[in-house]
Amino acid sequence: MILAIFLLAAFLIGAYFLFNAYYPSFGGDVSNERQTQYASSTQFEDGKFVNINRVNMDMGFTQTMSMLKKFFFEKVENGRPKNDITVQKIDSSNIADYASPTRFVWFGHSSFLIQMNHKNILLDPMFGDVPAPHPLLGGKRFSSELPIEIQKLPKIHAVLISHDHYDHLDYESISLLKNKVGTFYTPLGVGVHLEAWGVTKEHIVELDWWQETTFDDLQFVCTPARHFSGRKLSNRQSTLWSSWVISSQTENIFFSGDSGYDDHFKEIGKKYGPFDFAMMECGQYNKMWPDIHMFPEETAQAGLDLKASKIMPIHWGAFKLALHSWTDPVERVTKRATELNLPIITPKIGEAFLLKQEKIENQDWWQ
Repeated sequence: MILAIFLLAAFLIGAYFLFNAYYPSFGGDVSNERQTQYASSTQFEDGKFVNINRVNMDMGFTQTMSMLKKFFFEKVENGRPKNDITVQKIDSSNIADYASPTRFVWFGHSSFLIQMNHKNILLDPMFGDVPAPHPLLGGKRFSSELPIEIQKLPKIHAVLISHDHYDHLDYESISLLKNKVGTFYTPLGVGVHLEAWGVTKEHIVELDWWQETTFDDLQFVCTPARHFSGRKLSNRQSTLWSSWVISSQTENIFFSGDSGYDDHFKEIGKKYGPFDFAMMECGQYNKMWPDIHMFPEETAQAGLDLKASKIMPIHWGAFKLALHSWTDPVERVTKRATELNLPIITPKIGEAFLLKQEKIENQDWWQ
C-alpha cells in the first residue's frame, strides 16, 4: 500500500512537471539575458516586476485553499447567464471594407477590434472558450459563438496586449492570428510567450511604462496598471502588465487592461488626457483581492481621474472568474457613473459602435 501511494504521488508530480514544461499554452520563460535587459526598468526589482505602490501577492497555503474552496464550491446566485448570451454577428467584408470614422467591436471581457485611421487593431484578443491553460481547468465562455471567427478576420495591422493572464493572452487565439498580424505591442517580457508560439521577434515591440511608440499616424503609449502577471506557479511577476493609450491627431483613447484603483489613473489623465473614450476594467473583483481589480464604483471614479468624456465597462460579460453575479459589474458601475454625471455606454457583444456615438440602443441588454 505504501509503495502504491508513493508511486501514485511520484506519477502525479512527474505528470505536473511534464505538463508544466511542455504544454504549449504556458508560453515561454524570461531568460537571464532578458532579465538583464529589464534591469534598467524602475518596475523591475530582484528579478521580478513590481507595482508603483507595492501589492503583496504572497498567499499562504491556508489562504490559497480557502480562496479555491470558495471559487469552486461556493454557489453564486446568477453567477452565469441562465442561457447562452446571443451575440451580434459581423462579417469579414464589413470589417475589410470599412473606411469611416473610428469604431469599435467588443468581443466580451476585454477583447476589442478598433478600426481607426484605416487600420484594424485588436486589444487583448482572447477568442478561446476557456481562460485557462487547459479546457478542463476553467469555466466556458457565456456565449457559444463569437461575433466573428478568427479565421474570417481580415489583416490585423496591430495587436495590443495588456498582460499575460489567460483571459487576456490566449495560445489558440495567437496561433490562429499570428500570420495575419503586422505587429504585436506588449509590456516588457510578454514577447517571450509570443516567440514561444511562433511569432518572430521582428513582429514584436515590447515597451516599459511611459514609453511611447508610433505606428504610422497613430501613437501607442504603454502606461501603468496595478496588477500582476504569470502563466504558471514558477513565473509570477516575470513579465510586466500595463494599460494603453491609443492616439491619433484628433482622437484619444484609453484601455485599462486589468488594474486595481490607484493614483496612476490621475497621473495618466494629467499626462495624456483628456480622453474621448476609456475602456475600463469592471468585473472579477472580490474583497480578497482589492488591490488588483477595481470595484465598479472605483471604475467610475477612475474614469473621472482619467478625464474621460465617456467610459465603457469591460472585463465582464464573458467569463466567471469571481464570486459576484455576472450582471453585478455593469449594474453597479452604471449606477455610480450616473451619480457622477459620467457618460457611460454598454453595447452588446458584437455590436459595432462609433467613437463619437452618444447613445447605444438597448443599453440594458443583459436584462
